[in-house]
Amino acid sequence: MSELTRTKVKELLKAAPGQEVLAKGWVRTKRGNKQIKFIALNDGSTVHNIQVVADMANFDDSLIAKVTTGASLAVRGTLVESVGSGQVVEIQAKEIEVLGECDPMRYPLQKKDTSLEYLRTVAHMRPRTNTFGAILRIRHAMAFAIHKFFNDKGFVYLNTPLITESDAEGAGDMFQVTTLNLENVPKKDNGKVDFSKDFFGKKTSLTVSGQLEGELGATAVGEIYTFGPTFRAENSNTPRHLAEFWMIEPEMAFYDINDNMALAEEFVKFLVQYAPYSKASPLFFRISMASV
Repeated sequence: MSELTRTKVKELLKAAPGQEVLAKGWVRTKRGNKQIKFIALNDGSTVHNIQVVADMANFDDSLIAKVTTGASLAVRGTLVESVGSGQVVEIQAKEIEVLGECDPMRYPLQKKDTSLEYLRTVAHMRPRTNTFGAILRIRHAMAFAIHKFFNDKGFVYLNTPLITESDAEGAGDMFQVTTLNLENVPKKDNGKVDFSKDFFGKKTSLTVSGQLEGELGATAVGEIYTFGPTFRAENSNTPRHLAEFWMIEPEMAFYDINDNMALAEEFVKFLVQYAPYSKASPLFFRISMASV
C-alpha cells in the first residue's frame, strides 16, 4: 500500500470527489458478480458505510475471497461520485490489503436484522451494530453536555469515593467490598465479623450516592456536581432497576426549592437541545437536587 494518510469514513462521506484516498475499516457486507464487487466499509467513525467498488479485472479472486463480513481492510483508490442510490460518493479501489481475515461461518453479525436477545449472547460484538453504535455516540454526547452545562455555570466537578462506609441516608441496599477470605471469615469473640482484619479496617461497600461528600464540597466552594458510577443492590428484576448506573448530583449552597427547580429545568432543556438526534437519549441518569 503506497504512502497516503488515512481518512476516516466520516470525513470521506463529506469530501469532494476526484482525490486519491486511503480508507481502513471493517467489512459490513460484500455483494456483486464476477465482474464487479461492492464492499460496504465502516471504521466506526460514523454509523454510515462507504461503498468500495472493486473491478474484478484488477484483483485476484483469491484476494477478494478473503473480503468477508467482519474482515478488516485497507483500501486505496479514487473518491468518485456514486452513480447508485444510497451514497453520494464511493471509492473506486486500486489497491486492497486484507489486514485481518474473518471466518464468515463463525462471524456472529450478518446483514439481516439481529434481535437484542441474540446480541446478549455475543456481547463483545454489540458495539459493531448500528443500534449500539448510535447509543454509544449519544451517551458520549450527553456526558460531554453534562460537563459543559455545569462547567459553564461555574460548578466544580467533584469526584466522590466509590468505596465507602456511608449509606447516604439509606439511599439503597449496598454491595459489600471486602478482602476477607469468605471461606474463613475472621470472627470476634462475640461471633461478629472482625472487620479490623479487612483492607480498610472497617466494613465498606460500593457507593449508592455521593451526596455526603457533595454537600461538604458545596459548603466549601459553593456549587458542585458529581457524575459517576453508582451501585444499588436491591434484588429487583425489573426494567426500572439497574445494579450499576451513572448518577448526576448537583449540590448548591444557598439554593431554595425554586432555585433547584429552575436549575433542573434549564439542565434538561440544555441536554435535549444538545442531543445529536431528535429521539430521547438512552443515557440513564438521575438528577438529585439538594440545597445546603
